[in-house]
Amino acid sequence: MRPKEMHPLASLAKETVESYVRDGTLPRPEGLTPEMMERAGVFVSLKKRGILRGCIGTFEPTQANVAEEIISNAISSATRDPRFPPVIPAELAELEYSVDVLTSPEPVESTADLDHKRYGVIVECGGRKGLLLPDLEGVDSVEHQIEICRSKAGIMSDEPVKLYRFEVKRYR
Repeated sequence: MRPKEMHPLASLAKETVESYVRDGTLPRPEGLTPEMMERAGVFVSLKKRGILRGCIGTFEPTQANVAEEIISNAISSATRDPRFPPVIPAELAELEYSVDVLTSPEPVESTADLDHKRYGVIVECGGRKGLLLPDLEGVDSVEHQIEICRSKAGIMSDEPVKLYRFEVKRYR
């Protein structure tokens, strides 16, 4: 049985991490797919043996297109996620890649408008924001999703927050 072919967006993340970690170069993607030419926030997640190894992204576009967003966030996921040491060349063969392309965040009135499987969530209090992608292993409720977001942003449980939701297209 042949291994499942990687989607072009995930493949671009892989190519970026491998070239950057091996020799500090960036890929020059050619023949961009329609998804790559759009503008959107993008998260790049790396896993090693099924365990998170890096995840960095943007919830709104910061680059000219999704391809450039993937390149920027893939490098950050591999080298700048503060939870992990930078990826080293010996790890490259073991990494799995996923790319989440986000819809624009929309405000919601209450947790009743959320679904941890369908929507990612952003919590905001003052200038602090925390984000969590949808449908993540180990996150089994909206309340848990919000708790993680609060923790990431340093927002205490008794502080009032604004809630936003977004959807993602996940590519592997």
